[in-house]
Amino acid sequence: MKLRQIQYVCAVVQQGFSVSAAAEALYTSQPGVSKQIRMLEDELGSPIFERSGKSFTRLTEFGQAIMPYLERILAETENVRRRATELTSPASGTLSIATTHTQARYMLPPIIAEFRARYPDVKLNLHQGTPEQIAELAVSGKVDFAIATEGLDHFEDLVLLPCYKWNRAVLVPHDHPLAHAKRLSLEDIAKFPLVTYVFGFDDRSEMSATFARKRLQPNLVLTAVDADVIKTYVRTGLGVGLLARMAYEPERDGDLVCLDVRHLFPHEVTSIGLRRGLVLRDYMYDFIHRFAPHLDRVAVDMMVLAHDRHKETQLYLAHLPYLTLR
Repeated sequence: MKLRQIQYVCAVVQQGFSVSAAAEALYTSQPGVSKQIRMLEDELGSPIFERSGKSFTRLTEFGQAIMPYLERILAETENVRRRATELTSPASGTLSIATTHTQARYMLPPIIAEFRARYPDVKLNLHQGTPEQIAELAVSGKVDFAIATEGLDHFEDLVLLPCYKWNRAVLVPHDHPLAHAKRLSLEDIAKFPLVTYVFGFDDRSEMSATFARKRLQPNLVLTAVDADVIKTYVRTGLGVGLLARMAYEPERDGDLVCLDVRHLFPHEVTSIGLRRGLVLRDYMYDFIHRFAPHLDRVAVDMMVLAHDRHKETQLYLAHLPYLTLR
């Protein structure tokens, strides 16, 4: 069994069973990928993939059983590389982060500026997407950290580090009927079309549950990943904007009225999610600490080494009192 063969099998699975896409991702030839996989199957004594002609269609039952072991071998191989680099070049390397637009636009810029000044030899990659997309990037090992509020806790292979609390605000133009409201109610908001985040009203979101508890069904006219897109459509009069309070900038958004709704919605917690088994470099610990000052190296290691989702939850909850509200 060769490491290259394991890489090829995992790449084919990651690329949706497309051998050509796997070959392109690995900078090799399609026949070479197919040949190495056949050799591994011959050695193991059973097919890993079901086939339709020359195409792979899905994993066999045997393939499903061994895939977790193959993925673990690749993850540990990457950890060896990380550890070797840590010992030989402690201040250089790569840090890949996947996050939502709100985090990338409003929270991360000063953190990244400080980090880049401290670690000029660390290559920083930033990816944006929905919470589910960025969680999948972290689980698959394509990024080191996923930073989001919703979605991460649905992935068992992620360790969650609580970073800070935040709440929502309502944004409306100055001539909107709600603009001069002293204290909004959910009933007030539900009277108007609503513009909010993509993840805001799925079946698992706290926002959706808050309206449901009052037996209200908001008129959702637009959802977006990008907070700036939400503000743009609020300006056109499409609807009332419901988004993170941190996304309102008085200097840039003075044409909109920001209304406090902390009394209506429970606070949310933004977390860093990282793949179980990931070896953290010194600069990774430093990034986490800059983003969430209460998470020092000891606190991070305790949560990473918990090995038990229940114990992780207890450690997670234990850190909530230290979180700042932003």
